[in-house]
Amino acid sequence: MNAPPQLSPLERLRYDNRFVNDLPGDPETGNFTRQVYGAAYSRVNPAKASHPQLIAYSREAAELIDLTEQDCQTPLFIQVFAGNKMLPGMAPYASCYGGHQFGVWAGQLGDGRAINLGDVINSNGERWALQLKGSGLTPYSRTADGLAVLRSSVREFLCSEAMHHLGVPTTRALSLTLTGDQVVRDMFYNGNPKAEPGAVVCRMAPTFIRFGHFQIFSARGEFDLLKQLTDHTINTYFPHLGQPNKAAYLAWYAEVCRSTAELMVQWERVGFVHGVMNTDNMSILGLTIDYGPYGWLDNYDPDWTPNTTDRVEHRYRFGNQPGIAFWNLAQLGNAIYPLINDVEPLQDILHTAWAGYERDSRLMLSQKLGLNAYEQILDEILQNQLIALLQSVETDMTIFFRQLAEVDFTTSNRENISAEHFMDTLTGAFYMPDQLTSGYVEQLSAWLSSYKQRLQAEGIRQELRREKMHRINPKYVLRNYLAQMAIDKAEQGDFTMINELLGILRQPYAEQPEHQHYYDKRPEWARSRPGCSMLSCSS
Repeated sequence: MNAPPQLSPLERLRYDNRFVNDLPGDPETGNFTRQVYGAAYSRVNPAKASHPQLIAYSREAAELIDLTEQDCQTPLFIQVFAGNKMLPGMAPYASCYGGHQFGVWAGQLGDGRAINLGDVINSNGERWALQLKGSGLTPYSRTADGLAVLRSSVREFLCSEAMHHLGVPTTRALSLTLTGDQVVRDMFYNGNPKAEPGAVVCRMAPTFIRFGHFQIFSARGEFDLLKQLTDHTINTYFPHLGQPNKAAYLAWYAEVCRSTAELMVQWERVGFVHGVMNTDNMSILGLTIDYGPYGWLDNYDPDWTPNTTDRVEHRYRFGNQPGIAFWNLAQLGNAIYPLINDVEPLQDILHTAWAGYERDSRLMLSQKLGLNAYEQILDEILQNQLIALLQSVETDMTIFFRQLAEVDFTTSNRENISAEHFMDTLTGAFYMPDQLTSGYVEQLSAWLSSYKQRLQAEGIRQELRREKMHRINPKYVLRNYLAQMAIDKAEQGDFTMINELLGILRQPYAEQPEHQHYYDKRPEWARSRPGCSMLSCSS
């Protein structure tokens, strides 16, 4: 007798597809755009890629589902994560959700260009949902085609992994694959469409459930479905809260509020701007989700948004992100109100979470300065003065905090510090040398003197401060111009920079002297170039 064929590690992955098993599905099996009622998802298969080619993969993400680098380099891996082949246990579907977009209720949205393959249970018993983004039409695609282009897929892949290594809660990216097909996109919706290379990203998360999943059922009065979804969420992802009931719903809402508040602090810490914080882009696990028109602050500007769609209102600007997060949390509270029937505890939870955000945000800034704690009497003025300084001239946020750690106050015994003494250390953070007037230098000198006194009050030694600041202030972030340079090369068939950036961003806090050329301000050519300063929701 012939021995049974040996299964590959990919074929041995174990699936536990609770979402589709616990919740009702769409009885219509045809794949055409429509309103889907009374269902949490629709069954749908990914579109076939004509000539799939693996561009990059994350070995760290692969390890989460017990795959090795060797497994990621097999033809089967490419076929599966391009959408061409389903493995045993996979149950592909697109989920139904709604949401507020730019503050306006948009009704049904759903997975318009994402198809969930299934939930893998790894050897540690952890759940990882696999999702293909850009894999074709679903019933929720509305007027779009469900596909994705290479430029947006590169940005999603790199940023997902960069954020993880920065220590920011995020969905992950397993792989980036060219489809071999062309996709027509009008990048800025201005009547200039063009054909671009198509691509697919395999995303991973414990779950992709969003605020909008609860909103759609509540808005439609499908309260039985709302309860089913909420019970499923608690039982699957928050089992420590116990049996679903009113108390558990409130405790769950409090956890979502806390994790979302913590996420905002982490975005602030690294200077990340999401760009499109619609309620359908908010994760119930407090993860950064849906990387579209995002960006990192170059010069510190709380009013900056990378999203061209938001250039007038600036709703999703850097400085407004915490407020928007809590507005979105309020909408989630409204959605689950039918399960609670009591406004006051929901409001109390929001107020408590906001107080926690304000406390943690101040503490985070103290830590960026190398301090052990936030002392309001001592630090509020110090922090406010620093923020004003960062805004008064064009100052690169990432470089300023990194270089501030290098300022050695022991070289000056004077109580009142002259900023000129340290300007060689800090000058790389300033974009416009002409802005460094005598008045600014005088203000910077006064702030440095106050900062030195605060450090002395805590008794922090220079070397310890430097180490602490380097652990919280990254040296390397995925600046938009770097991502665009990698995209430009990839569109010419050269994928080396994608993988080079992936390697650098694995260690964003390390010095990496061999990559020092990536530790630099945004070049002048990138100030107004599309893809560097201007991005759309199709980016």
